[in-house]
Amino acid sequence: VQLQAFGGGLVQAGGSLRLSCAASGRSFNYFPVGWFRQAPGKEREFVAWISWRPDQTYADSVKGRLTISRDNAKNTVYLQMNSPKPEDTAVYYCAVHERGSYYDERGYNYWGQGTLVTVSS
Repeated sequence: VQLQAFGGGLVQAGGSLRLSCAASGRSFNYFPVGWFRQAPGKEREFVAWISWRPDQTYADSVKGRLTISRDNAKNTVYLQMNSPKPEDTAVYYCAVHERGSYYDERGYNYWGQGTLVTVSS
């Protein structure tokens, strides 16, 4: 399976933006998927996770502002960013969760290429 993240861009703080993670090659409808992000000069960090059921889990820093969802008919996982803050500026990545803790990137595979989100104040 190959994943492609897209939908990033420049958004004003308090606005909204939706990122998409599209899968090709095979269906990932029964796989958990996670979003991570990497801000300039920082390590990549966990953002959100969704199971096939779908259950969702979020990093504390984004709870209430970012929402992860999936559309199995479209083989796509989304990350809705509402009221983003300048500290949400980062390259956002999606990947399939295969093992281990949902917040540990070492358990993920099939990383997409990332999409840049810039939040202006």
